[in-house]
Amino acid sequence: MVAPEWAQESVAERGLEFGRGVVERRGWGASGEGDRARVTAVIAEGVRGAAPAEMPGRLCDVAVTLLPVTGASVSLRSNGLPVQLSSSSHQAARLADIQATLGDGPCLHAARLGAPVLAADLTEGRDNRRWPVFAQQAIAVGVAAVYSIPLGNDAVCVGTLDLYRDTPGELTNRELRTAQLVAGVITVALMALPHGDDNGPGGDEPWLSGLATDYDEVYQAIGMIMAQLGVGSEEALARLRAHAFAHNRTALEVARDVVSHRKRFDRD
Repeated sequence: MVAPEWAQESVAERGLEFGRGVVERRGWGASGEGDRARVTAVIAEGVRGAAPAEMPGRLCDVAVTLLPVTGASVSLRSNGLPVQLSSSSHQAARLADIQATLGDGPCLHAARLGAPVLAADLTEGRDNRRWPVFAQQAIAVGVAAVYSIPLGNDAVCVGTLDLYRDTPGELTNRELRTAQLVAGVITVALMALPHGDDNGPGGDEPWLSGLATDYDEVYQAIGMIMAQLGVGSEEALARLRAHAFAHNRTALEVARDVVSHRKRFDRD
């Protein structure tokens, strides 16, 4: 097997370089060199010795260390459903599941826009009105602000780094640039994971295989609902989400019931 091109240098180094490019285009500039050096050192130490597959989780923890947030998660875009890869805490994982179940929230908007979406106060005002159901559920689990940073580049968004805070508040420009630098390292780490002929004999191992195994059950459940109802994948996902919301559960929890034949969707 030929070593992939990314293996010729440290994934962390490439990620930091990518992240620096992102923040420089958005105005970090020479005046912030000291901050950038400090942030870069913390990120480099946080991912030291990590394989690419471990980096999203490590960097969730780094983000919580560097920023005024209480949790972080990383999700990928996948056929209309955010696929959670890593989180820093149970609370962060729960918030990611809530957005996946509702099909709404800052993370999905950031993925669609390819730009940061900063919901500084879910308890009232514009952010509360923009995502009323998500805001209600976020507040119920102790989250009052969410900041979603896209992963990818100016042309393609592959997912989001989602940051959670238990009190309302804005990110400063410096904090936003720090979050973008962390997101840049995550982006490169994800791109460094095996693709096609890089991942073994035959190259038939799916990209990110093993990192989001829980969500394999969601896709299996969607296929079963399609067969049970005679509908397309979008309708099957909508039915799954609606049932989960109506019963105060996550899409993943309902999917597990479908796969294990504890739940069946019948035609109306």
